[in-house]
Order: sequence, then C-alpha cells, then structure tokens
Amino acid sequence: MIHRRDMLAHSATVAGLLATAGLVPTAARANWNQPAFDAKSMAEAVKSLGGAAPTESKDVVLTGPDIAENGAVVPVGASTNLPGVKRLAILIEKNPSALAAVFEVSDAIDANIATRVKMGQSSNVYAVAMMADGKVLYATKEIKVTLGGCGG
Repeated sequence: MIHRRDMLAHSATVAGLLATAGLVPTAARANWNQPAFDAKSMAEAVKSLGGAAPTESKDVVLTGPDIAENGAVVPVGASTNLPGVKRLAILIEKNPSALAAVFEVSDAIDANIATRVKMGQSSNVYAVAMMADGKVLYATKEIKVTLGGCGG
C-alpha cells in the first residue's frame, strides 16, 4: 500500500528528473520572445512582436482600476470584437520592461483576456491588439499605484 507521503516524494522526484532533463519547459521556451520582453518602450515591444506603428482605437477595450492599492497585483483586461486578432498584449509605460503579457488569440475564441500585472509606479497601461492584416490597434488608461509592486 502506497502512503500519501511516499506518493508525494516519488512525484517530486519524477518532476525533478523531468525538469533536469529539460522536458518540462521546452514548449514554453520555444515561444519565448526575449527581445519583446526586454523592450523599454511600447514601440520597441510592438516591433519585436512583429507589428507596425500602433494606432489608437475605440474598438480595443482596456479594463483596470483607476487606483491600485498594491502594485504587485493589478488586475487588467483587454478585449476587442474585431475579427482577425492574432495577439493581445498588455504594456506598462513606466515599468523596467514595458511588455507585461502577450496572448496568442485564434479565431475560435473571443479576443478577451484578463490577468494581473506588476506596476512599480503610476503609469499609462496599454492594451494592444495585433491584427492578421498587420494593423496594430491600442487602448490606453492611466492607473495610479499607491504602493509599488516592483521593489517599491
């Protein structure tokens, strides 16, 4: 009879072996776009993601609080009803790395995402929709942070 402790110990050992062998994160590393996440500005990040110059649009909706009490966990969302969305991205103007998140979107789902981001200080936040036809559309909102989340 296998006891719970033994099962947990064996599971941890197997997980460690898989991680050491490099089998677990391979798919995640394959899609990682390091230059985009190293970008310091919206323009650099969009260019690294393969987009053109962004245009502000009322068809892209950014949701988030006006004031975030804790910059370590700021809830934000992005959505659009436009057809042909390839990617939705969240960018934070004054963060050390502007790109906070990027989501691949297929036509089979609604282009509607929600996540939590870190903000070191009050800043403009951008929701960027990258379209199949090459257009890049965005919405912006200023979010004030009372307690910084990036070491502040």
